[in-house]
Amino acid sequence: MQTQTESGPSANGQQKQNKTPVTLPGSAAFQPQYVLRDTAAGLITGAMAIPLSIGIAIMSDYPIKVGLATVAFACLVGWINAWFRPGNFIGAPGIAAGLAPVLALGVATFGWENMAFCIFLTAAMQAVIWKFNWQKYLLIAVPVYLVEGLLAGVGLKILLKFSEFTYEIPAEAVGEEFWNAARVQMVAISTVGLVVFLYLFSKFKDTQPAIPYFVLIIGGVLLAQFIAVPMIFVEDVDLYIKLPLPEADVTLLMLISMVFFCAMLAIVDVIEQVMSNAAIEKIDPLNRKTNSNNSLLAIWIANMGSSFFHGMTNLDGLAKSTTNKLAGAITKFSVLIIGCVVCFFTFNTQYLDFLPKFALAAIMMFTGYKMIAGLAHVTHYGPYALMLAIITGGLVYQVGIFEGLLIAMALHGAIHFMVYTKHDKMPGRAVVKRYFDNLKNDSSNLQ
Repeated sequence: MQTQTESGPSANGQQKQNKTPVTLPGSAAFQPQYVLRDTAAGLITGAMAIPLSIGIAIMSDYPIKVGLATVAFACLVGWINAWFRPGNFIGAPGIAAGLAPVLALGVATFGWENMAFCIFLTAAMQAVIWKFNWQKYLLIAVPVYLVEGLLAGVGLKILLKFSEFTYEIPAEAVGEEFWNAARVQMVAISTVGLVVFLYLFSKFKDTQPAIPYFVLIIGGVLLAQFIAVPMIFVEDVDLYIKLPLPEADVTLLMLISMVFFCAMLAIVDVIEQVMSNAAIEKIDPLNRKTNSNNSLLAIWIANMGSSFFHGMTNLDGLAKSTTNKLAGAITKFSVLIIGCVVCFFTFNTQYLDFLPKFALAAIMMFTGYKMIAGLAHVTHYGPYALMLAIITGGLVYQVGIFEGLLIAMALHGAIHFMVYTKHDKMPGRAVVKRYFDNLKNDSSNLQ
């Protein structure tokens, strides 16, 4: 049984925040007194997770059905894990937008048939990180501001990718003139949809953040009944269990490339989860303490399991977790309900064909913008960190995630080496030793 804390009531009957914790015994996975709240929260968050998961799967060059299956499986694993080793208490698992271009790069480089092995290898590396609790050192080896820069570059890719949906028109409406009446109409519809979404989000983000998603999707579906607009097509691929082994034509050089690719994928996935956990802990309704290493246990198990049906990587996303909290979730039972909602649409993909592309574009462009806006979090680290984060974002957008992050880390290391050796007059060997000593002893980034 897990222990939870809740703020006690004050003398006037109002609840105090972060004061006088009261111990509440009970499981992190399920408590009967919260079943209705958790069920309602799960239904709301699950409905919101559908368009987000579709957009991320498209960006990853994965079949939409596989992406949805990954989310459903990750939710099941997250709920089971909460019975024994809860990490966070209201985090909602899903495929990560920040990893979408990485997976697309993997598909383009190694081929779709080898991605199951890559995900398996990624999960194995994450299992090692979990076993030795190395997650507490990763934010020292890869500073937070570099990760924020990486996510900003990815966010720009997502924003520009889905902006194409805002002016896409049905094939029968395409003519010799690009800006014909149908395209102008589509741009107007997309603009109105985006403006309405942003207005509703600004109005309800602190109370019911799922409302703008519902309004946009339902409004888009109704509009599509009267005006011809491009719709999402969900390929009904077969889901089957298969050992995640590399194909026979994989060369030694490709295998080495896979190892480096999976190491980068594993590290970024872990760092994103650690950062998300810090934010999820702050919004927990009962002020419960998060155990990031326990969260990594659920992640690598879900990743390894999904590799057997050619699935994707997962983590507890902040957008869905915030919605889950504001919708009333208290325990991880809400995550099981989210999984059930996503599972329904996984095996009934015909209902997803009613989703207009312009509605999905608004959601994903907003997601991309939020990732870019994360650069604001870097400002308190100082101008150097902000400049390096912006450079990292530009490199990620221009040359790719793997190459961009490596170049940024090399630049970061070179600058520090020059400062310590030229300004502080430290010997080069002492600089290197100092770095590894800090890596071993300092975990202050997690405090």
